Amino acid sequence: MYKKDEFAYQEMISHIPLFAHPSPKTVLIVGGGDGGVAREVAKHPEVEEIHLCEIDEKVIEVSKKFLPSMSVGFSSPKLTIHIEDGIKFMEKYSEKFDVIITDSSDPVGPSIALFEKPYYELTNIALKPGGILCCLGDCLWMELPFIKNCTKSLRSVFPVVGYAYTNVSTYPCGQIGFLLAGKDKNTVLQKPVREVTETQVKEFGLCYYNFNVHCSSFVLPQFAHELLNTN
Repeated sequence: MYKKDEFAYQEMISHIPLFAHPSPKTVLIVGGGDGGVAREVAKHPEVEEIHLCEIDEKVIEVSKKFLPSMSVGFSSPKLTIHIEDGIKFMEKYSEKFDVIITDSSDPVGPSIALFEKPYYELTNIALKPGGILCCLGDCLWMELPFIKNCTKSLRSVFPVVGYAYTNVSTYPCGQIGFLLAGKDKNTVLQKPVREVTETQVKEFGLCYYNFNVHCSSFVLPQFAHELLNTN
């Protein structure tokens, strides 16, 4: 990820779930050691607490040294940093968070556990009623069968599931997606439930996310729509 396009990822993984929630007061970020997601979450005045759980403290140290435009997120007074395994951290909580954002590395090695049903079950328990989960969702062009398996697992845990995507020039195929899930069956992920005005977009300093981009990010090409919406 490079400075010229990191906002396309950070803004979308953060603002899609936050604007889909009517009142996100307490947010958990699992991973996110570069600080970019914390930077975006802190922009929401409704958010009162941000908990960031990063397993590797060195990631944060390196980001503070070399990625100041992202690590500025660590300066928010709303933020509490926990150096701990995200799964073990979440096991401590029940109905604690309004939004959980999993800003993990790709599903390889230890990170694969963050893309499996037991993890989704933990997030469901940790979310308050009406809570929303947003996770890294991989690339349609390269990992569609894997994304299908993830959505199947999510649907066995949550009543509402969706896949959205963004365009990031330095990612493989220029595209990366997000898996979203709502704890309430009436949750609408595909449209902001709070107002997103042009004035607000400018105040937040957004370069990618806006109302129309939120809605259109869930519109998939036919091959992906068919596969992800069939049993």
